[in-house]
Amino acid sequence: MKKTLMLGLLLSMGISASAAAVNPFTDVPAGHWSYTAIERLAAAGIIDGYGNGSFGGDRLMTRYEMAQIVAKTMAKGANVDRLATEFAEELDGLGVRVAALEQKTDQVQIAGQIRTSYAAYSKGAARMFKSNHSGVMRSRLFLTGKVNDNWNYQGVLQNIQDFTNDSGDEKTEFQRAFLEGRIGNVRLTLGRYHSFVADGNLYDHRVDGMKMVLGKELKAELEYGKLAYADGAKLGDKFYRFTLSGKTGAWNWEGNYINIDNLLKLGGQDDKIWTLGARVNLDKAYASAMYLKSDVNVADKDAGYVLGIGYAGARQNEAGSWGVWSKYYNQPSGADIMHTMPGVHPETGFKGWGFGADYTIARNMILDTEYYALKDQRDIANNKYNTWWTHLMILF
Repeated sequence: MKKTLMLGLLLSMGISASAAAVNPFTDVPAGHWSYTAIERLAAAGIIDGYGNGSFGGDRLMTRYEMAQIVAKTMAKGANVDRLATEFAEELDGLGVRVAALEQKTDQVQIAGQIRTSYAAYSKGAARMFKSNHSGVMRSRLFLTGKVNDNWNYQGVLQNIQDFTNDSGDEKTEFQRAFLEGRIGNVRLTLGRYHSFVADGNLYDHRVDGMKMVLGKELKAELEYGKLAYADGAKLGDKFYRFTLSGKTGAWNWEGNYINIDNLLKLGGQDDKIWTLGARVNLDKAYASAMYLKSDVNVADKDAGYVLGIGYAGARQNEAGSWGVWSKYYNQPSGADIMHTMPGVHPETGFKGWGFGADYTIARNMILDTEYYALKDQRDIANNKYNTWWTHLMILF
């Protein structure tokens, strides 16, 4: 291959020189189509001619000469994976390591999240939590490894530092580990992953299992597995879930059926739960409603609902963006497995209000504050549970 034919290819890989330089080769006239390209590559130290002041653009290159150029290009940080594979043998002879396992630097990605939170509890919440406040810093590293074009591996490493007391409590765990990919049109998740069910009103925690998803506008999900432990406590045993969701104009809707064996909070009873919810978006404002029904009756309650309204919301990449929301909860014990909200509430079912606001104070830094005024569904005396919770989320 002639040298001049390689110039466009090399320049397309992002090669740049720190400063312009006069073309050092006597056999490349200023009016030649490749003059500027040769000037840039020479200034970047990628090409150096034959030592006699000539470039030899019409001369056929040997594979060894091309390997030298690829090696210099790699040293400049350009993406030359295909060329490196083609000239792997010659590059190895030059001491440039390009084994297949060493070309995966772009196949493993790491993202992070730090959340520092403070909560204040009063009345029943303080009694149930056994303290009137808590302070926690949670750090997470999200690891994503590309297996192939259809499959990824994901893991989450989490550290929690509890500042509620002076004992320096700390816990680090490999929290999630799962494969995510597709077979044909079916999207699959396998392993220990996070499951978010019924907008978090029913479940927002980890599971050990598998999930299959089919469709986009009209989406069907099937999940089977076991509920993960929460803070060392068993939640339940085997479960399966079927979800059907879709979008019609400004409306989003979702229906769930979940069957759980040996739910701990119900004294080991099995539970079957139905939910049906919808949300309408009106420009930046929205409203939502959800109905939840359990086949287990606790304190004469087996059905409930959650109503919500809100406006906009803080966006990670837009400093100054903000949002507000309010929700009313009326949920029986059998339709509340692991709720997404941080408000402390009784295990026998609860009702009451939640309010919140969030604000992006700088790119990747979001401040959020929430207040919950809840009470026992049984309307007994001294049954109020108040929680004020605020946190700063930092993403990277």
